[in-house]
Parts: sequence; structure tokens; C-alpha cells
Amino acid sequence: MSEVDLNFIARQLERLMTDVASLRDEMRVQGTMLMRLDARIGGLDTTMSTIHAELRAIREQITRMDDRIRELEDARQKPNGS
Repeated sequence: MSEVDLNFIARQLERLMTDVASLRDEMRVQGTMLMRLDARIGGLDTTMSTIHAELRAIREQITRMDDRIRELEDARQKPNGS
């Protein structure tokens, strides 16, 4: 078996340090991507809540319009029915 000298250890340590730095950069990039996606999902939740509120308001508006139309139809039919 060959002896391990300080130059070999230094090269291996340098390689490890480069790999760790590369992994750190990769983790930073992936973390940033995850935060961006998380913000988009949060925005979708807000958007869906807004759409739900709009649909509820439209439904209430249509219900009121139906009630007014029914009243007008009933008022128009009363003179003819009397």
C-alpha cells in the first residue's frame, strides 16, 4: 500500500471544499425556487378566495334579479286575473 502524504490530503481537502461550495450554491438556488413557488401557491389561494367571493356576490345578484322579475310578472298578471 502506498503512503499518503500531505499533498494528497491537501488535494482531497481542496476537492471536498469545492464540492461543499457547489452543494451550498445548489441548495441556495433550490431554496430560492421553492420560496418563489410557495409565494405563487399563496397567491393562488388568495386568487381562489377572491374568485369565490365574486361568485357568491354574482349568485346573490342573480337571486335578487330573479325576485324582482317574479314580482314584476306577478304584478302584471294580477290585473288580468282580477
